[in-house]
Amino acid sequence: MSSTKATVSPTTGVVDPSLIQEGGNGNAAPKTQSSKRDYKGFVAGVFSGIAKLSGEFDTVKVRLQTTKDAHFRGPLDCVMQTVRKEGVAGLYKGATPPLVGWMVMDSVMLGSLTLYRRLLLENVFSNPRIRAMTPFSKSQQDTNKLPSFGHGIAGIMAGTTVSFIAAPVEHVKARLQIQYAADKSKRLYSGPIDCCRKILRTHGISGLYRGLCATIFFRSFFFFWWGSYDVLTRLLKQNTNLSAPAINFWAGGISAQIFWITSYPSDVVKQRIMTDPLGGALNDGQRRFRHWKDAAVAVARERGWRGYWRGFVPCFLRAFPANAMALVAFEGVMRWLP
Repeated sequence: MSSTKATVSPTTGVVDPSLIQEGGNGNAAPKTQSSKRDYKGFVAGVFSGIAKLSGEFDTVKVRLQTTKDAHFRGPLDCVMQTVRKEGVAGLYKGATPPLVGWMVMDSVMLGSLTLYRRLLLENVFSNPRIRAMTPFSKSQQDTNKLPSFGHGIAGIMAGTTVSFIAAPVEHVKARLQIQYAADKSKRLYSGPIDCCRKILRTHGISGLYRGLCATIFFRSFFFFWWGSYDVLTRLLKQNTNLSAPAINFWAGGISAQIFWITSYPSDVVKQRIMTDPLGGALNDGQRRFRHWKDAAVAVARERGWRGYWRGFVPCFLRAFPANAMALVAFEGVMRWLP
């Protein structure tokens, strides 16, 4: 007696009916065609990165995270001082690295996320015993779909993967953003290329990758982003008549804000590490933080628990529209690609 074999759509972790084939043992056995479609996530991620390009609020966030309270009274004061002393261009300092980097990072992040979703469904959550132990298992019994917990695990794996690209990009961006001199000749770095060259010359690859562990830890909170994105998508599909792009928009925007609420303190610590003087031959000051814990303790000692949330407002305001549009672009391209 024949049985059905099915493969998984890399888009959402759902069985793709177009790839169903006949087999003899009744177990899920993916065809090679499924793995060939993994390219879609990497291509669609580029469009997500393009949709996310908005650097001005990020500059305000980083400056608030890394300066003393007396420097800026709040987000609006930071914007006004920056424009008054450095012009509107000051709001876009460090914008070049993410301009290019976001397209690459989103391609790697969303492409690897798509791959990990498929691998987890085919090799882990196809096991009924493992599936029964996951949260929401009673309401997510369809073995042809990756459970929300699985989407969260895929998020952690994708976050770790993209961190090896994101760490140097964010490191260079942060150092450019905390240069306050209006006169370019008085700045240590004239731009992203000059920054990379000087760091590599004086501190090597390890200097460029300062903050890698903090970046990996910060991106481990992708668990909440992609887990909640799946939960919200399911709820909106079941309880509304919204179109697919509208569901992507609302689920993408809300889940991004859930991510920032859970991860923001770790982002503050990461930025403190990345803007800490490198010292040595670069002659930019004395290094303060040798370990993640040192930076975390310094934030608490200087500002108390509020220090972990300084700069949160501009970040939170930016999170919804930027990521909502990014997810609409990503999911739309995923549906369009063959």
